[in-house]
This record gives sequence, structure tokens and C-alpha cells, in this order.
Amino acid sequence: MSCDRRGFLAAAGAGLATILLPDPLGASTGRIGSIGVQLYTLRALLPRDFDGTLAALRAIGYREVEFAGYHGRTPKQVRATLDRVGLTAPAAHVPFEALRDEPNKVLDEAEMVGHRYLVVAWLGEADRQSVPALVRTAAAFNRIGERAAARGLRFAYHNHDFEFVRVGGRIPFDLLLDDTDRQLVSFEMDLFWVAKGGADPLAYFERHPGRFPLVHVKDMAAGQRMVEVGRGHIDWRRIFAKRKRAGIEHFFVEHDEPADPLASVRESYDYLRKLRF
Repeated sequence: MSCDRRGFLAAAGAGLATILLPDPLGASTGRIGSIGVQLYTLRALLPRDFDGTLAALRAIGYREVEFAGYHGRTPKQVRATLDRVGLTAPAAHVPFEALRDEPNKVLDEAEMVGHRYLVVAWLGEADRQSVPALVRTAAAFNRIGERAAARGLRFAYHNHDFEFVRVGGRIPFDLLLDDTDRQLVSFEMDLFWVAKGGADPLAYFERHPGRFPLVHVKDMAAGQRMVEVGRGHIDWRRIFAKRKRAGIEHFFVEHDEPADPLASVRESYDYLRKLRF
């Protein structure tokens, strides 16, 4: 896969503060306050009309985007477009090799665009084919996380479904969580791929609280087909009711192969905007 390609009731004393202070995450109201989108969904449109596509997302109502490549633009040009259309980009997907081999370049670009999270979204076979390989990968994640933290940034890993298939008697997702430092390495949970892998996100929220500041929101229909959010059977209310336990800060809509990218992300946005939990 190409890489170019976070309701609870507050205590009475805190309740007044909730009324008086802004609540961007919807933490006290059981709603998502700021909905984002992973731009991999719109990869067919961005090379043709980068600025217009981002402006269209803002017109739908999106406030945040997550990049998967800059489509020929420099970080400075990307930041200028974001500022002009009124979006922020708190996260970006970057290749594992780039962060491992050219960390300073990647970190410099992240600072220019305004990213807070740098996310590895794919591991090649050599980095996950055995328990020793996964242990080495976890150690590399810790080193990358330490470099990012020194610059005031965060490193995270995004799952697919292969992380839930046992390797050498271990579940790779568990190994990566257990062998990385929670102060240095966060996780972006892709809720579709967790479901496809047969795992329960709430079980991970309970065992590893606060480690999932980012989630990908995409739905699953019969036959494990990826569909727009709200069209499938994933129980979003059940999952998002535990967002504080998980540590979720950013909700990114995604669809890997949408028939009409803008129509797809508009439908998912409309569902999530109305969702209460």
C-alpha cells in the first residue's frame, strides 16, 4: 500500500466549566466537535486541483485533514493553502523508511506544515514477518518517537488487519503496544481494519488507555466491504462513548476506494455531525 497515500458526564463542579469553556472534542456533549478526513480518500482529485479540493472539504464542514503525501507541493505551499482555506493538518502519514533514514528532513517539513503527529501507516514484510523483526521495529519506533518528542512532535503507528494475525505465537498489534514506550509512541487505530481483524477496539482502550489519540473512521458492510460511515454495522456510539478512555483527540474519515470521493466524505461527515453517543 502506498503512503502517497480520540459521552462521559462531568462531576457537578466541572459541569459549570463545561458550560463556560469551549468543548472542541464534544467530550461533555456526546458528539464529535471537530471532524477530520484522511486525504488518501481524495488522492485522485488532489493532483488535479489541490487548492480547490481542500476548499471543497472546508465547505462541507471539515476542519482537519491528515495528509498522505503532498502531491508535488512543498511544505511551505501546503501550509499556505491550509491557511487560506481555513484547515489545519494535525497529522500526516509518512513512510517508515523516511522517518528511519531522514528523520530531520521529515521533522522539518512537519513543523512547516503544522503537523503534531507523524504516522507510519504501513510495514513491509521484512519489518513484521517474525517476532524478532517486530521487536526490532518496536525499538525503531521508540527511537523515532524520541526524536519527534525532542522537537515537540508525536510519533504514531496506524494498523491494518495483518497486525491481528499471530506471528510466532504473538499478536503483532499487542507486541507493538507492549514493546513501545507510551511516552514516545502513540497509535492511530483504524477502526475498519480492527473490525476486519476480528478484534474489539474497546478491549484495547481498556488495556492501553490514552494510547489512541487518532482514529480512522470508516464503516463495514456485509462481506467486509468498506462503505461510507453510517452505512455499515460498526457500532460508533459504543466505540466513541469510550473516547476519553482511549485518549481520542482526532477523528479522520477515510474510504480507500470511493466511487465519488467528495460525495463519500460528504455523506460520512453528515452522519458523524448528527451522531450522539
